[in-house]
Formats: sequence, C-alpha cells, structure tokens
Amino acid sequence: MSAETTAAAPRITSGRTAGPAKIGIWGPPVLVFAGVLGLWYAISASLGQRSFILPPPHQVLAVFLRDSTRSEIFAGLGVTLQTTLFGLLLAAVIGIVWAIAMSQAKWIERSTYPYAVVLQSIPILAITPLIAFWIDDGFYARSVVCLLIALFPMVSNTYFGLQSVDRSHRELFQLQKATRWVVLTKLQLPAASPAIFAGLRISAGLSVVGAVVGDFFFQQGVIGIGALIRRYQARLQTDELFASVLLASLLGVVVFLVFGLIARLAVGRWYDFG
Repeated sequence: MSAETTAAAPRITSGRTAGPAKIGIWGPPVLVFAGVLGLWYAISASLGQRSFILPPPHQVLAVFLRDSTRSEIFAGLGVTLQTTLFGLLLAAVIGIVWAIAMSQAKWIERSTYPYAVVLQSIPILAITPLIAFWIDDGFYARSVVCLLIALFPMVSNTYFGLQSVDRSHRELFQLQKATRWVVLTKLQLPAASPAIFAGLRISAGLSVVGAVVGDFFFQQGVIGIGALIRRYQARLQTDELFASVLLASLLGVVVFLVFGLIARLAVGRWYDFG
C-alpha cells in the first residue's frame, strides 16, 4: 500500500506543476502581444482623422471578411509560397553539392568559398534590378533572388557539418580502407545532417524574404504578395496593405516553424534544435 502511494506521488506532483510551467513559458509572449496590440490601438486612436496611416487591428482583420480582397491576397500568398519553395530547393541542392565538393578537395574550398562569403555580403536590393535585365520570366527571376539570399547558410552549414566528423571515426574508416564515396555517404553526410537541417531552416526563412523582395520588383506573370503590397501602397489602401504585410510575416514564421519541425523529426533523436 505504501509502495503504491509512494510511486503515485511523483505523477501527482508533476501534474500540478505542469500548469504553472506552461504559464511561465507562454505567459510573457502573450503579455508582450497584448501590450503591442494595446499600443497599436492607442497610436491609431491618437492619429484622429489621419488614422488611415495606421488602421486599428480590427479594421485590418476585417479585410479578410471581404471575399474579393481575401481571395486576391491568398492567391498572391500562394504564388509567393511557390517561389519560396522553388528557390529553397535550388539553394539546398546547389549548397549541398557545393559543400560536398569543397569537403573533397581543398583547392575547391580555397577557390570558391570566398565567393560564397562575397555573395552573402552583396546587398540583394542592389542587384535585384539587374536580374530583371537578365531574366524575362517573373517566376524564375524571383526564384533567383531567393537562391541568392538563401544559398550561403546551406553552403556554410553543410560544409562545416561535413568537416566536423570526429577524427577517430575517420581513422576507423581509413583502417577499413573505405573509399571516399563510402566515407562521404556512411560517415560525413550522416554526421553533417543536423547542420544541414539547421541550415535548411535558416534558408527557408530567408527564402521567404527573397520571394517577397522579388515580388516587389518583378511584376511580370502572376503576381505574389510582394507585388500586392506595392500596389496597395501606391493606392493608399492601408487596410489591405497592413493585412498583406501581416500575412507575409506569418508566412515567414510558419515556414521557419515547419522546417524546424521537419528537422526535429529527422534528427531530433540525437540533436537538440531547441
């Protein structure tokens, strides 16, 4: 009887502490959100007749109740999502192949890695207009912007993941006279997978930024959320403008979280993504 009571006690205690623990985790973000919302309402009310500059939150949310506007914004968001995923795919494939090549030959690393750093340092807004001269198709032009902005995290994370293999493991494969292909596929790539998925998560968020920037500049073809933002800005449709900006921001958060979940499912058993 006493043993059963003693065994049950920890479960009761953990159940009682679960509620306060969750409040401690979610409480501060909820309070900050409520404070930002209250500040938003206060600033909007203080503008008086100029409140169109910063419409109150309920007025922005009312945009999604209008069928025509809602369908237009979500259609643009879908185009931006397609561009994001295609640009991310290009960045992942090119980045991983590039990193593998550098890990296999030092001369490739010395010759090409500085250009990856330079590419990361170039202001994307400065070269986006140039892309319009080189690529006529709006979708591929926007995808190139995503590629340029999302490539470096894939290259750097994958390369340093491949290089981080434990020396003793390398020596064990050398004793077995393993070929380079075996070392790469059986040792380096599995060891680098947490770094690869971490880079993919970062690149996913950056790819959303690239897609929106590309939409903002390239008006050819089916327009995305960035082009709608530019249109609403030009027409002073501030309700639609804020709704589009909020939805684009939400897309970035969702994409980041989804790829974080994919990373945890893939390698979370032996690596903590936080």
